[in-house]
Amino acid sequence: MGRHSAVWIDLGTGDGRAVLAAAAADARRLVIGVDANAAGMIEASRKATRGKLANALFVAAAAERLPTELDGVADAVTVYFPWGSLLRGLVTADPVVIAGLARLLKPGAALSILVSVTEHDRGSGLPPIGEHDLRGLAEPYAAQGLTITEVAPATAAEIAATGSSWAKRLGAGSQRGAWRIAARRSDAPRVPELAAERPRLTATGR
Repeated sequence: MGRHSAVWIDLGTGDGRAVLAAAAADARRLVIGVDANAAGMIEASRKATRGKLANALFVAAAAERLPTELDGVADAVTVYFPWGSLLRGLVTADPVVIAGLARLLKPGAALSILVSVTEHDRGSGLPPIGEHDLRGLAEPYAAQGLTITEVAPATAAEIAATGSSWAKRLGAGSQRGAWRIAARRSDAPRVPELAAERPRLTATGR
């Protein structure tokens, strides 16, 4: 990490294509894709090796159990169109998920989340999400050291810039609306009871 000017973590990276694009665009930046589904990142990992993208790294880990080596390393964290337990953890402000996010960030570092849940997403187990719901996250996020600075509709340009394959499959920005949540790490959250449960990073996908 010391060889790079900045560290960007893409949590819930899916197929990892966004990581490859970001790494190729700026060799000075270390880009780390994290996802619970290791199989989904295999092809991107192979492409990083073939393309000699030494600044692209892939880590198989759930948001609820992030490796301690990633604590406090990120200048920026993005979560683009999460699904499953990660989505539920974010929009219900699950303290384990939010505390894990906060731990990734350096003090003052930025967090950017793009989400979309509509009435058609019954499989998510969540009701449609709107601005009022997302603004209600301010207090529980703050309790874990994250200050929400903005909640706004995501523009088509912002969605396209993510390079998210899942966003394309969802039709975000064209067939459905999406929301952007911007936040910054304020104080490091203090959750000592979780420390013993978090695994250490023993291998990478690259």
